[in-house]
Amino acid sequence: MISKILWKSLLVTPALLGTALAVSTPAISAETAAPESEALSAEVLAVESEASVVEVAELEPVVEPIAEVEAPVELSQVPVEQPAPAAAPANTTTSVDSLEQIMEYSNEGNVNSINQVTSISQLSDVQPTDWAFQALQSLVERYGVIAGYPDGTYRGNRAMTRYEFAAGLNAALDRVNELIAAGLAEAVTREDLATLQRLQEEFAAELATLRGRVDALEARTAELEANQFSTTTKLRGETIFAVAGVIDEDEAFDDQITFGYRARLNFDTSFTGQDRLRTRFQVRNIQDFDSDPVGFSFSGDSEGDFELDDLAYTFPLGERVEIAIAANGYDVDDFVASTISPLDSSGQGSISDFGFPRQYAFNAGGGAGAGAIIQLTDNLSLDGGYVATDAANPDAGAGLFNGPYSAIGQLTWLSDAFDAAVTYVHSYSPEFGADNAAANTYGGQVNFRLIPGIEIGGGIAYTDIAGVPGDAESWSYQGTLAFPDLGGEGNLLGILAGVPTYTAVPGTDIETSFLVEGFYRYRLTDNISITPGVIWIEDPFGDDSDSTIIGALRTTFTF
Repeated sequence: MISKILWKSLLVTPALLGTALAVSTPAISAETAAPESEALSAEVLAVESEASVVEVAELEPVVEPIAEVEAPVELSQVPVEQPAPAAAPANTTTSVDSLEQIMEYSNEGNVNSINQVTSISQLSDVQPTDWAFQALQSLVERYGVIAGYPDGTYRGNRAMTRYEFAAGLNAALDRVNELIAAGLAEAVTREDLATLQRLQEEFAAELATLRGRVDALEARTAELEANQFSTTTKLRGETIFAVAGVIDEDEAFDDQITFGYRARLNFDTSFTGQDRLRTRFQVRNIQDFDSDPVGFSFSGDSEGDFELDDLAYTFPLGERVEIAIAANGYDVDDFVASTISPLDSSGQGSISDFGFPRQYAFNAGGGAGAGAIIQLTDNLSLDGGYVATDAANPDAGAGLFNGPYSAIGQLTWLSDAFDAAVTYVHSYSPEFGADNAAANTYGGQVNFRLIPGIEIGGGIAYTDIAGVPGDAESWSYQGTLAFPDLGGEGNLLGILAGVPTYTAVPGTDIETSFLVEGFYRYRLTDNISITPGVIWIEDPFGDDSDSTIIGALRTTFTF
């Protein structure tokens, strides 16, 4: 019986319930809205049933015939005018979550919605046999207020809250105003207007709440636009304070407790919405200890001066290729999709530089160059890049191709269960010990997400250095263990252990070092985190020297 009443009422008033379903349904939360939607359905049935039996003679004192309107008028000039904003009843509690869902759905360009459809056939899950098919079809053709999901579905069977229904009703009122203002008043029936009037009286509190929310957002948007830094550029910053000290070391060294800093300002500019021009300025004064051959991941000294660090432009080429052109400050692995390790971040990851895969691969240093990430499948990409250290120098033995350089090729697999990469790096630099010395590094790394909150991985790298006496070889390997969100969202417990890079020349004996690091990143707020950590290095220099133990406390501010 209820279905028949709904069917008949929809045929009489398609602009009412159809609009509410069309505009509001895609923002649903079925779990929390079901009780409200049952009460709402009964209220809508009552209102619609009453409206559907109203005689035309009874409507004339309320609504003048639309045909008699001589000029476009606002809806407020006829008796279905929108009521003045009223405060919600004292016993009504506004759901902030519901309002947030409505605003997210209402935002233009929301990733969860698509543009208004122009034909009912665009909605794959709406069939002619559906009980509301004619109502939806009428709304598409007469009012144009139907929206769906990116996959072309409508999902009309989900529940809605009163606020979501009010959002749909508000959209219908706006559309009716547009039709009248455009001189298309004949497209709006008196029955629709009368029903809309009854509904806006019923949902006056919800409409007032929504309009107040929208007014507040519009005011905030206007203020942001008036005071924004740039219409194309976003400023992002990161500052690190680091306190460190040697707990135990070889007596040959005299390392003191230190306090240093690093500050970065990233200016990220987009001209198309898909590209990015990054200009990074950096100032830092964090120095490594003499007893630590590996060093910190964030160390360096600019002598108190801001310097241009990264300067690079990335942009898509088609749907599966991303191109990067760097003018300054790029390491060769900056051109790959991922370095796999969950600890690879100087501001948020490992404290020692051993957490960076580039630490155990010979390269000629940062500079200028170009690279590309080619997405072969949704999970697999082929990455490559070339960096010249002295690209701007026109002297002999320098420039883009004749000076020190590094080139990388990497096959990268990224998925929910695990990430993996196989990497090859070819480098040339006079620092290798000969004019024609070149290093070829072969490496691999993997990281498994066993269960939520636990990740385990590791990597290995082998380097063959040709052109030096004895054709030296270099090895390095490590294992990683990460516990993301341990003790709270955004926290990270990280442990890594392995052998830092060591070089072996045939016919000579060499001892290898062994490094273990443990740290815990604790997020105080969304913008501040503190990371205490301990680094233990056995035989740091491979000469039977005493072990070194370093303690550090890093505080990271982001904005």
